[in-house]
Amino acid sequence: MRKPIVLATVSVATAVLAVPALAATKSVKVGDNYYVKDNGVPTVTVKKGDTVKWNFVGEYPHTVTVRSGPVKFTSKTLRSGVFTKKVTKPGTYKIYCKIHGAKDQSMVLKVR
Repeated sequence: MRKPIVLATVSVATAVLAVPALAATKSVKVGDNYYVKDNGVPTVTVKKGDTVKWNFVGEYPHTVTVRSGPVKFTSKTLRSGVFTKKVTKPGTYKIYCKIHGAKDQSMVLKVR
């Protein structure tokens, strides 16, 4: 009787450990001179291991560039298309467009 219980417990524990944590993808709109919305400095919060996908729309070129944060990264200059980044270091990232500057186009990305 003991052996089946031990085997069942081991099987369940192995199955739980084998399932990786499901990471999410968060989409961020990159419009003409803004991220997310056309006023203010938006804050987007994601979990460690999530992927952030910046969707470029509009007529003008932009970048996604980390000004300060645990890890620095930057996108190519894009008018359309997407830039994705899997975030693995927790912390606060201050992001801006190198073309338009932090005053005109910035956002905060919080990775928990």
